[in-house]
Amino acid sequence: MLGYRRARDELVADCPLRAATDLLAHRWDPVVLLALGVGARRRVDLRADIGGVSDKALTESLRRLVRNGLVGRAEYPAAPPRVEYALTALGKSLVAGPMRALGDWVTEHGHELLAAQGDPEE
Repeated sequence: MLGYRRARDELVADCPLRAATDLLAHRWDPVVLLALGVGARRRVDLRADIGGVSDKALTESLRRLVRNGLVGRAEYPAAPPRVEYALTALGKSLVAGPMRALGDWVTEHGHELLAAQGDPEE
């Protein structure tokens, strides 16, 4: 992280650390990344496997992940046209590295996190 600081030791808004944390800031992006961890998938299959995601939210998430180079989009000529999404090498490295570490942390400490947040209806 020190490599991303300015001379006066302040973090810059457009540093790689900020770009990386933004990858997990969107509600559905991590879920879509994990769903693609099993291999290339069509949009309709992703929607069926991800409970609660709307068409609009899935479309926005896929577009954002493609734009950030984490997911690749492949079109195949067919009637009707077939499109598949798959993790890129960059996306695979995110899922296998930081997201796996975060998942391990949540498995170990998630109950503590929820307890600290208290009852949302209080």
